Amino acid sequence: MNAEELKKRTKEFAKETIYLFRNMPNTPETWVIGKQLLRSATSVAANYRAVCRARSDQEFASKIGVVVEEADESAFWLEIMHETDFINTPASQKLEKEANELVAIMNASRQSILKKLNRN
Repeated sequence: MNAEELKKRTKEFAKETIYLFRNMPNTPETWVIGKQLLRSATSVAANYRAVCRARSDQEFASKIGVVVEEADESAFWLEIMHETDFINTPASQKLEKEANELVAIMNASRQSILKKLNRN
């Protein structure tokens, strides 16, 4: 998967999270957990765009680390929502799967660049 495909994929993840958030019940939990999810999921896409503009391998490694953290946080909030029956829909399950896949992809990329940096 190339950078442009990942840009589209992370942007779609952000958009799908926005759609999920719009359909959440209007409760105190929504305002806490839902907003946390919304922030982390949209951050994945925004920070991945910054990764694509990294000026060095060191900067790339640092920025991709942020993307890994935000994707993992998104997965966490979705897990919490499912485990507490706050929201457990096919859309939210799909987003949790995507969050975990993005963590794996971004972490693999991070590990590759860290190995390259340690060889130099």
